[in-house]
Amino acid sequence: MFHNRLLWSAARFCLIASGRGEVSASMQKSRTPLMIGWEAARANAAPALIIQGIMLALLIAYYTNHAAFSALTQLADYKRTHGLVFVIAASITAGALIPEIFLILFFQRGRPNPRNLRNLLFTVPVLGFDGSLVDLLYRSEAAWLGDVVTLRVVCTKICVDQFGYNPFFAAPFGVLTYEWKNSGISMGPVCDLFRWRHYRDKIIPTLLATWAVWIPLMAIIYSLPLALQFPLFGLALSFWVLLLTYMTNRFAGKIEADAPLALATAEGQ
Repeated sequence: MFHNRLLWSAARFCLIASGRGEVSASMQKSRTPLMIGWEAARANAAPALIIQGIMLALLIAYYTNHAAFSALTQLADYKRTHGLVFVIAASITAGALIPEIFLILFFQRGRPNPRNLRNLLFTVPVLGFDGSLVDLLYRSEAAWLGDVVTLRVVCTKICVDQFGYNPFFAAPFGVLTYEWKNSGISMGPVCDLFRWRHYRDKIIPTLLATWAVWIPLMAIIYSLPLALQFPLFGLALSFWVLLLTYMTNRFAGKIEADAPLALATAEGQ
């Protein structure tokens, strides 16, 4: 999913350029969308593996450790009890609040500024809406295919998610919202949405950059009961927004072509 998904911005701080000069026009043109997608996936391989490892550990613990099973069952019960309120709150926390806090801590030396408020005014409603759609997708798949963990059901859910919902709605919607913000809330990105060139140059590279991350993550998520799928999605959501924001800001020319990502350079900042 674009859970962006959005693969959406867990640690949106990872998307901010160091701001050390500008890139020449020739260098900008030499970076094709496919190269940008590859760069985003490669630069974020470490955090992706960390999140995949954490989620895999939770999956194994759920099925092998009684304490972990009890704790996650309580989380599932909490999600069932609070429903949409939990979904929206978790989406906003994971995709908007935590990344913005990291941005302030790692790149603004702990000093918030008006830009952070503007970011939140954009990300809070977008992530809340996106999270509710993701939860609806999970519940619809469970109603259609069953809330069971078998190889056939898990693989079918992954295909519906990654090769249906993602390329036809989630990825275009995710890129559109961030480009709309980057363009100063203009109608340009909305018009571009219906052009093949836009899909070829921006949506397809985004999909290629995220499938390697999200297919393993969705295999883990769909291997859990329905009530736990969204809570673990909230963890994965953080990583997705990292990729999404990085790529769309690069498309908008707001990040240097050679700017390092924060997770690779945080210790040197």
